[in-house]
Amino acid sequence: MRNSEVLFYPMHVYLCKMHPAEPTSRCIDSIFNRGLLLLFFQFQFIVSCPKSCQCSDNSGAMVVQCSSRDLEEIPIDLPTDTVSLKLDANKIQQVPNNAFKDLNYLQELDLSKNSIEKIELSAFKGVSDGLRLLDLSGNQIQTIPKEALANLKGKIRLSNNPLHCDCSLQEMLRELNLDPDTVNDISCQTSVQEEYVGKPLIQVLDSGINFCNIHHRTTDVAMFITMFGWFTMVITYVVYYVRHNQEDARRHLEYLKSLPSTQITKDFDTISTVL
Repeated sequence: MRNSEVLFYPMHVYLCKMHPAEPTSRCIDSIFNRGLLLLFFQFQFIVSCPKSCQCSDNSGAMVVQCSSRDLEEIPIDLPTDTVSLKLDANKIQQVPNNAFKDLNYLQELDLSKNSIEKIELSAFKGVSDGLRLLDLSGNQIQTIPKEALANLKGKIRLSNNPLHCDCSLQEMLRELNLDPDTVNDISCQTSVQEEYVGKPLIQVLDSGINFCNIHHRTTDVAMFITMFGWFTMVITYVVYYVRHNQEDARRHLEYLKSLPSTQITKDFDTISTVL
């Protein structure tokens, strides 16, 4: 009997006796090989999990737990079969382009309670179709590029961020599936109009306020002021030009008066015609 058979003999013999039709030696080899294969997959599972995180298989779904690990960046060696990724309560400051592009099975992404200020245009590229929940609450987000969240179909949490309320934010929120449980906690930290600072954004929008109209009115006023300035400059130049020519004509007329009478009469008629 081989060493491998000796090592696993008691359990193998018991299992093989349950299948008497198959020769015992072949049955033992088959079970032993399956055991090695299982150990190999377990080893691969351990290697692919970031050292700062904990990976577990929850009913066939890979859950990667990286909460409260003082992470300053999103790990790059995440298991490709990750279904749920917990990155909350860390020190992450930005979500770079293609941060999750290889996580094709990702359904839940928790980035809450970080220090995120910047989200790049292609931050969620590759996971937008399958993502069911994206939690960005409790960060330092003031503005979000419309393209960054444009294709997300799952629920999104944006509460407790110092958002700047303007036309671009209003247009973006119209296309998002905001989590109804946290939508009332989205407020204006700053705004294009001071009177809306500190107020819940949904409450402001429900009252009929349209930040895009405010933006357009501001633009129209700026254009009017600019055009009025140019018009004033043109009128000033014309007046100056006319007065300057009149002064030159008068000086020339006085000069002509000092000339002999024959020359004065000839040039006087010329000047009078000009005036």
